[in-house]
Amino acid sequence: MCATCGCGTEEHSHSHSHTVTMEQDVLAKNDHLAAHNREWLAERGILAVNVMSSPGAGKTTLLERTVHELGTSLAVVEGDQETRLDADRIRAAGAPVVQLNTGAGCHLDAGMLRRALDELDPAPHSVVFVENVGNLVCPALFDLGEGARVVLMSVTEGAGKPLKYPHMFASTDLVLLNKLDLLPYVDFDVAEFTEDLGKVNHSAEVLGLSATRGDGIPEWLDWLRTHPSMAKTGVLR
Repeated sequence: MCATCGCGTEEHSHSHSHTVTMEQDVLAKNDHLAAHNREWLAERGILAVNVMSSPGAGKTTLLERTVHELGTSLAVVEGDQETRLDADRIRAAGAPVVQLNTGAGCHLDAGMLRRALDELDPAPHSVVFVENVGNLVCPALFDLGEGARVVLMSVTEGAGKPLKYPHMFASTDLVLLNKLDLLPYVDFDVAEFTEDLGKVNHSAEVLGLSATRGDGIPEWLDWLRTHPSMAKTGVLR
């Protein structure tokens, strides 16, 4: 259950103080499990990349393209409320994948990732992409033990997202601005978006791409190869 938004429960009449206490307890337990995940991954030289976005921004398409480009030493954890559709797409692209269905839950947590890693059994010195549930709120609050956080934004969503969802954008290492091929047909101000991102996150990079057409994919792969955590894995050199 997510104490922040009440997902996974039918009871919504808690007092404010009780809700805050539940949130603190849930997040503290999650952070403890995330620390164990981070240690487990580091011992094996595995880089976990938490990929987050709104529904439909293009996470699965990006990961399909990444699998095709990089080939081996990649595995994927797919998070959705229902279905195995995205996992089937990743498997068809050629990567090992585990599907996590959260039901009413709006995010993955460290315990879910722990179970997925046990099933996936990623090879030492590999990369695990975690496609989180499509949501710009709760996934930002739950540390999974990942080595990198990436937010995928589509130009069809509107430029004001960093100020509307500051926790998500403040916690990311990289923003991928997807569907650039549609930029001439939508009202999206890239300069405004970049300026607003800088108000909540002074260090995140922004890379533009089109996951379907291939624009920006080399730059995305270069970012992965040069990420500080990647140097520890020896992967993608």
